[in-house]
Amino acid sequence: MDADSRLGPYTPWDAAPTPAQAPDEPSSATGGPAEPRPPHPSHTPPPPHTPPPPHTPPPPRPAGAAAGNEPPPRPSSTPPPGPLPAPASTSPPSMTDTPGPARHPQGPHHHGRRTQHDRPAPTPWRTARGLAARAPRGPLPPVACPLGGAALGRTLAEPLTALTDLPSFDTSAMDGWAVAGPGPWHLAARTGPDGHEHGILAGHEPSGAVADGDAVPIATGARIPPGATAVLRSEHGEVRRRPDGGAQLYAPAPVPPGQDIRPRGQECRRGEQLLPAGAVVTPAVLGLAAAAGYDELVAYARPRVEVLVLGDELLHAGLPAEGRIRDALGPMIAPWLRALGADAGAPRHLGDDADALYDALASSTADLVITTGGTASGPVDHVHPTLRRMGAEVLVDGVAVRPGHPMLLARLTPARLLVGLPGNPLAAVSGLLTLAEPVLRTLAARRRFPAYRAPLTAAVSGHPHDTRLVPVAFREGAADDGDGGAVVPLRFSGPAMLRGIAAADAMAVVPPGGAARGVDVELLDLPWTGDGAADAVADWTAGVPDDSGPGPHADPAPAPAAPTTPSPCSNVSPTDLTGGGAE
Repeated sequence: MDADSRLGPYTPWDAAPTPAQAPDEPSSATGGPAEPRPPHPSHTPPPPHTPPPPHTPPPPRPAGAAAGNEPPPRPSSTPPPGPLPAPASTSPPSMTDTPGPARHPQGPHHHGRRTQHDRPAPTPWRTARGLAARAPRGPLPPVACPLGGAALGRTLAEPLTALTDLPSFDTSAMDGWAVAGPGPWHLAARTGPDGHEHGILAGHEPSGAVADGDAVPIATGARIPPGATAVLRSEHGEVRRRPDGGAQLYAPAPVPPGQDIRPRGQECRRGEQLLPAGAVVTPAVLGLAAAAGYDELVAYARPRVEVLVLGDELLHAGLPAEGRIRDALGPMIAPWLRALGADAGAPRHLGDDADALYDALASSTADLVITTGGTASGPVDHVHPTLRRMGAEVLVDGVAVRPGHPMLLARLTPARLLVGLPGNPLAAVSGLLTLAEPVLRTLAARRRFPAYRAPLTAAVSGHPHDTRLVPVAFREGAADDGDGGAVVPLRFSGPAMLRGIAAADAMAVVPPGGAARGVDVELLDLPWTGDGAADAVADWTAGVPDDSGPGPHADPAPAPAAPTTPSPCSNVSPTDLTGGGAE
């Protein structure tokens, strides 16, 4: 048994061997070993300078020879004649700036694939999050949704205004007697619809006014009858029988006017704003809207997300065998996205097939496409070449964060985005928090909550240059014990591990160089510890496996980008939001 297994996920970092620095990011293969960084050819010492040999023109290519079999031109140290090239652009890297091989006219093309040395410098972590939040053109159009699961988790597109007073009439706050004037009171009998004496019940109109000196039984929530001045709780009153057969009600103390009566409009008046636009529809909001008289809510549409899982090495059932491993991302990502307010169906498994990936991206109509794996520079990492083939604009190409630095963000069309996640599970989680969450927050019109911080109970080593995202758990204990409110860094936080994040309450943002014990670090909420919107996961059968089977090209046919269950919500015209049109 190794040290991590003996110590467990909750063991602080100071109780276990601490690495000098964070390991380099593994390759995009899920659970694979760390990808070595090969030396760049330019690092090899140059040979002694010798005069160049006389130039001999190459022999002509035989007729019918395939252009694609021609070896790439050898780099030349002499610049070609003509004007000097323009200086490099400082804008975000784009694959549409120069199409095809002309992007690197003097270097090898690597069959359309860029090497690690061709990539631009990684984007700083906070900058990448800002770019992701600004990448969408804005929130999606609003729709009218009936109360219930269809509206749950969405964002209100207009303020929630009371359609009636709450309560809409004076009601009893307790079971007891509605009394008129000071006691004692003559207990008047009220016969209910069934011929029995019930008093005044909730949902029924009072049969008449209460005369001064009288009392009548009343139930919680029932309408206060005319003439009643207070409610005497049943546990406070005493009923005494009179010789004439009547009953007298006594109170142990004087009953002030208005006692245990909820007056009309106590909570709100008609036309009063209950919640502003931008509030997330939670179960409590659904209840408030129903009480205020609403049958449907106007909220922003959910972003439609399609998840494409890449990798021939992935199994979808059973134990790992014969060099293949279980797909850990497919079961995790779609529920994660729904917790962020997205409409995500079951993932599609494409394997390592460049043409299948191209067809899936070209045919998708989702607002956001998320791929897993294939974002590095390996022989079967097809995301970059496919984006270049599509003419996509890459907004973020690598982020200075560990784990997850090969993540990317691209614009497929003006209205469609793609987030490429690394294949390692915790690295993919890092990509969800860094790029996917800001994109979905903008599309769903969710407000960004202020960042909060907490002290570490143990030191956390850092990467020399990159931000680290480390799973942490809130420490249990009193606030005055020295560590109350602190977070414990969890073990098993390697890029291919999920054991740490499964036990975590948040992800700590550790700056380059690390953080010492007691230092406050920024925390990122996880869906199960955030604003409660994780329950917004309606109409998805999480337990139904994908029927594509374990083959490497299991799902070549295009599939719908969004769940096939029709939405019960209807579109809302702009005039509906601005008060235009007939009332």
